[in-house]
Amino acid sequence: MRHFSKFLLLSFSLIQLPAIAESAQKPNMQPQGLTYGLGLAVKREIYKGYDQRFIPLPVIGYHGEKLSVFGPFISYKLYQNQQWTFSGLISPRFEGFDESDSAYFKDMDDREFSMDAGVGLDYKQASWGVSSKIRTDILGRSNGNEANLNLTKSYRLGKFTLEPGLGLTYLDENNVDYYYGVRAHEATADRPFYQASSAVNKNVTFTASTPMFDGFIRTSVSNTWYDDSITDSPLTDRDSSLGIMFTYSTFFK
Repeated sequence: MRHFSKFLLLSFSLIQLPAIAESAQKPNMQPQGLTYGLGLAVKREIYKGYDQRFIPLPVIGYHGEKLSVFGPFISYKLYQNQQWTFSGLISPRFEGFDESDSAYFKDMDDREFSMDAGVGLDYKQASWGVSSKIRTDILGRSNGNEANLNLTKSYRLGKFTLEPGLGLTYLDENNVDYYYGVRAHEATADRPFYQASSAVNKNVTFTASTPMFDGFIRTSVSNTWYDDSITDSPLTDRDSSLGIMFTYSTFFK
């Protein structure tokens, strides 16, 4: 998929947010500034004609008191106290496909990337964390909306932080139908017309992180189970997707 490597690059930058925030508390790390590093991702796609991808990628970002910018991912803290953080968000949606990506997509319209904007609310109590986000397509590709809810718990094991998590993602009908539906003029005998409804995807994650080499190393394993509205699409041939991400980041000195 043409947008896939870009999506992973930006995903790497995004998952650095909690790692950088924790690193900033270390005495040998600058609390704010530019960060850089390297990453590697493996992800299994659910679209027909795709297997796992191995993508080596750079990690570049900025962490400030209120503003965090990681490529086109932008987060600005509108309110914060010891437990609650309320933020404005802008993020890309590098999903979809081009007709040339697979023979199965022949004579289909491209499904384009987009940009989302919304808000996020995070709650932290001791080792527990709850985060929620609501975002909407602002470029008019799908005109869709997405809502996320995630629960995590952190454990300390020496210098390591271990963080299992559970999550739910709601995608409205416009979003799912744009990326997984088959329009009437695209339908064939092997690819029937399909109009998707809204979906709720479930995921589990496990993240391990530790300071090392004057920086921060973070490994994350996640598995997503997709709603029937997505897996029933003629464009998909799997009902779940496993992803692994490894990153090393440090602040510019």
